[in-house]
Amino acid sequence: MTYLHTATPSLNLLLVFGLFASTAVANSSGRLAEAMSVWDEISGYHVGLNARVDTGRHPLADQFSTGFGPRHEIVATPADGGIKENVPKKFKERFDRWKAELLSTQYGREQWERYANRKDFVLTITVSGDRKKGAGTDKFLWNEDGRFVGATITLGAKIDEGFPNPIYYPVLNSLSQDSTSFSISGRLLAATKISHEFGHVNQAATANMKFLQLQNRLMPEYISIFLNNGLNTKDKKLVELAREMGGTPVEIWESREYWSEVNAMLYLEDRISRENFYCHVFNKIRRNLETYAPGYKPRFKQQPQFAGSPCWN
Repeated sequence: MTYLHTATPSLNLLLVFGLFASTAVANSSGRLAEAMSVWDEISGYHVGLNARVDTGRHPLADQFSTGFGPRHEIVATPADGGIKENVPKKFKERFDRWKAELLSTQYGREQWERYANRKDFVLTITVSGDRKKGAGTDKFLWNEDGRFVGATITLGAKIDEGFPNPIYYPVLNSLSQDSTSFSISGRLLAATKISHEFGHVNQAATANMKFLQLQNRLMPEYISIFLNNGLNTKDKKLVELAREMGGTPVEIWESREYWSEVNAMLYLEDRISRENFYCHVFNKIRRNLETYAPGYKPRFKQQPQFAGSPCWN
């Protein structure tokens, strides 16, 4: 549901912000310095965390908030919807390979057909060289009745390369090879990333438009206060904003990402269940969850494809 993923500036900003948040809790000047170093490297934006403004937001607030939440637009309900492939000619051949890999599974076909066969919803899929190895979902469309009627998935032209970090992407990261005993194709990686993006569209389809708009409006305010108050997450105003939004900005964002990782896992299970590297990949997913996000493991355990995996026997 968010417009940020591996190898994109938006994701990097959020990961740095997450480090800022954890730094505030740990009160570690070393980690704070590390975070600022990463920020300088990826953004070229040299504003110290201790900078303050008398009016308006902290100078970094809008920089961070660009990665949170999709843009919303109210439109008339489409009458000729379905999936619209907006793929430049130079990327068409590789996109067709990724799509064929996705559609080689029943789960992938079900995801695709869920939107391809609808006339009252338009899903645009585009490929952009600017996105490189990452992908994102945004440009959400709603009708006047608050019904979700459209979205855009943007795929980087090199999504068949690059593995995101295991902290927020335990499934996509599981495809990174730490063994030479088998080979995982770039097509499979790309198709799994596409499935992750379909997960964001699925989330929006069941979300409340007004609540999403509330979250996206308040998150920049939260970030600005956080950066201006010396990284104090116990600030009464921040506590109230988090209550109103249903969590802190990082908590909201990571929850969205983990739900999409469940979607990616379901596709991956269907695709590789008979491959010799199946247990290697699923054991890595489990290790990633146990190491970095044990609180999100129940989302996966409620899926029989994960809980009932033969790898656990």
